[in-house]
Amino acid sequence: MKRREFLTSSLAASTLAFANQAQSQTPAAGAREYYQLRKYHMQTGPQTKLTDSYVADALIPALNRLGIAPVGAFHLDLGPETPTLYVLMPSSNLETLVNLELRLAEDEAFMKAAEPFWSAPATAPAFIRTESTLLSAFPGHPKLTPPPSAAQHGKRVFQLRTYESPSFADHVRKVEMFHKGEFEIFQKAGFDQVFYGDTLIGPRMPNLTYMLSYPELSDLTEKWKLFSSDPAWKKLSSDPRYAFEQIVSNISNLILSPAPYSQI
Repeated sequence: MKRREFLTSSLAASTLAFANQAQSQTPAAGAREYYQLRKYHMQTGPQTKLTDSYVADALIPALNRLGIAPVGAFHLDLGPETPTLYVLMPSSNLETLVNLELRLAEDEAFMKAAEPFWSAPATAPAFIRTESTLLSAFPGHPKLTPPPSAAQHGKRVFQLRTYESPSFADHVRKVEMFHKGEFEIFQKAGFDQVFYGDTLIGPRMPNLTYMLSYPELSDLTEKWKLFSSDPAWKKLSSDPRYAFEQIVSNISNLILSPAPYSQI
């Protein structure tokens, strides 16, 4: 009974604190972005070239015309199911992302440029399958932030991390942890923080996804050492509100490289 009462009071306190934090950190109503993260699963060979050409020459220009920018395109370097191309689409307008396929079909320039991809025969498809996840930006990080080197298409690598939680109560607490200090600890350790998103529609919920960037892959280990040894992290992670049970049950950890045409 005592454990049940603790869980109930903890969830109530966590939810209230997170709501208060969201109100204080969101600049204005509707200011937070939404993200569609799309994965194109392919086979090695002609599929990869066709899909790259489609995203570079048809999809990204059309998305930009709809006000969706900057658009990220990333190849999976370390992780399961390669080759896979990830496309990250940010928008302050949720309706634009929800109706994206209908809007694209109305764009004559897009349809012309996309024709080889869209009309690929069943015997030589452009991809195996696609998957999409819809996310809402965290109140404490409401806008996508490309790394500084993205503007000059400089060298950079990305880490895409997804945290699954065993319950919605634990998920709320994990999101709260970011707003209670993790953003600042990441910044202090020198990470480039690209985006943080709470999954609204997608597989294996409840979960959250965030993206970090590094000038070199070798920087990853060093920055995580700084993060894990920071006294602020040790204090936060040992707080009874978050440490009474495992609030993250599974972590997906992927290393991505930007496609030459990526805007992030």
